[in-house]
Amino acid sequence: MSYDVLIAGAGFSGASSARILAERGKKVLIIEKRDHIGGNCYDFKNSRGITLQKYGPHIFHTKNDLVWDFLKRFSDFNDYKHRVLSRIDDKFYPIPINKTTVCDFFNLDTDTVNIAEVLKQEVERSCFNNPPQNFEDQVISQVGTRLYEAFFKGYTMKQWGKDPKNLSADIAKRVPVRDNLDDHYFGDKYQGIPVNGFTPLFERMLDHPNITVLLNTDYFDVKSSYNPDLTVYTGELDRFFDYRYGKLEYRSLDFRYENLGAEQFQPAAVVNYPGNEKWTRITEYKQFLSEKTDSTTLCYEYPTPTGEPYYVIINSENLEKRELYMQDAQRLEQGKTVLFTGRLAEYRYYDMDRVVLSAIMKVKNVV
Repeated sequence: MSYDVLIAGAGFSGASSARILAERGKKVLIIEKRDHIGGNCYDFKNSRGITLQKYGPHIFHTKNDLVWDFLKRFSDFNDYKHRVLSRIDDKFYPIPINKTTVCDFFNLDTDTVNIAEVLKQEVERSCFNNPPQNFEDQVISQVGTRLYEAFFKGYTMKQWGKDPKNLSADIAKRVPVRDNLDDHYFGDKYQGIPVNGFTPLFERMLDHPNITVLLNTDYFDVKSSYNPDLTVYTGELDRFFDYRYGKLEYRSLDFRYENLGAEQFQPAAVVNYPGNEKWTRITEYKQFLSEKTDSTTLCYEYPTPTGEPYYVIINSENLEKRELYMQDAQRLEQGKTVLFTGRLAEYRYYDMDRVVLSAIMKVKNVV
């Protein structure tokens, strides 16, 4: 069978593109190297009846009506509002840093303290490059050295495997600091988790007569067998071009699970560990969907330099390579035969809503 469109990857980028194109009458083939759809958002129920997200916690959030309306076609979402805690010396602190975090850490009274003045004083007593030149400078310029070293330095070194001085300041710009008691991690208009999990959402998105999904297949092994009018590529940017400018760096994760007989282990679904622990965070997934079970399952995350590429590493060397690759990618996109969309294909740190929006807009501009 011939196809109008070939899509590499069945995550949010590929699945969203496939649905839009299929509804416009295009015959679409999705090629997915894994044995499941959903990309890194794939989830499943374990033997204890708990929905686990196989590749780490994903909480959908967006301010974009177009993206929200598109996804709501395929699933309702619950009203889960994400909260994250950081555990230091057996004490829990809200993250992002807010008034409670600062007052608890410095033993101040939340009713009387001027949080803006406290942070100003912390910054003024700190040393950093201004304007910020790297991740460390950026965080210290916002909260000062003491809070940076307690909450960010160790976590960042574990997460990225690099000294924060060698990471882009842009990564830290994603980290908000609040002068109030708001302990929600996100401030978006729309937030939640699909009520039955992410995998059923993808199943409905790809349930269309014009969409065919081929699992357990590497795009690069079979691409020569097809001659589509359009290819939508969502894999690693450097691999598409056979690493002509050198390999881009990615950070991976090793997930280790633990089952406990207790109903609940920790006071929030996600708890960060910025200290000397080998793991960066523990996720207790049952809290996402308020699942009622007599036991619980924990997921420990251990960052690794090899394995599935989960995070792009933003530093000067990778940005220089990315620029060269993206110039080649843009030339192909101008010919309207290949689209590069998503975290890996654009080598960007995208939230899920930005991934979906990128797919919507790129497909719209081509078809």
